[in-house]
Amino acid sequence: MPWSLRFQGVGNASAVALGTPMATIERDGAPWLTIDCGSEGLTAYQAHYGAMPRALFVTHVHLDHVGGFERLFVDSYFSERRGQTLLYVPAPLVPLLHRRIGDYPNVLAEGGANFWDAFRLVAVGDAFWHDGVRMEVFPVRHHWPETAYGLRLKGALAWSGDTRPIPEMLARFADDGELIAHDCGLHGNPSHTGVDDLEREYLPALRERMVLYHYASAADARRLRERGHRVASPGECIALRAPTAMVASPA
Repeated sequence: MPWSLRFQGVGNASAVALGTPMATIERDGAPWLTIDCGSEGLTAYQAHYGAMPRALFVTHVHLDHVGGFERLFVDSYFSERRGQTLLYVPAPLVPLLHRRIGDYPNVLAEGGANFWDAFRLVAVGDAFWHDGVRMEVFPVRHHWPETAYGLRLKGALAWSGDTRPIPEMLARFADDGELIAHDCGLHGNPSHTGVDDLEREYLPALRERMVLYHYASAADARRLRERGHRVASPGECIALRAPTAMVASPA
């Protein structure tokens, strides 16, 4: 069964034209698990697939990554999928996500509804099962400890999420030939990786497996490519290797 990664958005919080950082793991050409839910990314998702996501993993709760949840709530709540849209959320993020998007008085003007009624919230730790496949979760270096996480589909994909360089994490969570989707702009800052950071912290063999996202502009993307890096574009779909992740036996 072929696997792929489709980028809905690749830009930083200010790069609206590039879309908010969001991607979907596809299986046999169909959406399987979506990473994050930014506003522009959700628009791109709906335009491509003709529907809203059915299963999502949340890396952290900055608004460029969760700003689409109000629309997703409305779509899920007023449909037969009420309570069925899966949200996999690292446990330390659950209270942050609730304060950010769920804790609004009278989510419907008519009353009678709670924000979480629309979803099936699954708090996750170091790993979780989705559709019978084991996914791994790891902390990253973004803004504040225990507030941002990466995702691994073993053998196929390691998604860094927003982060500074994390060579110690990728030594463990990208050790099986995975494509590595990594935060990288032209210039780094205390919350994000810059290309100088990337080239300093990672060996060439690891950088060869990376595709970069979360950059500031199309011009910055060109400059990153001129330095020899692979850079994701909005809407781009990349083939993944077949996962080696553990698969649950049929019941």
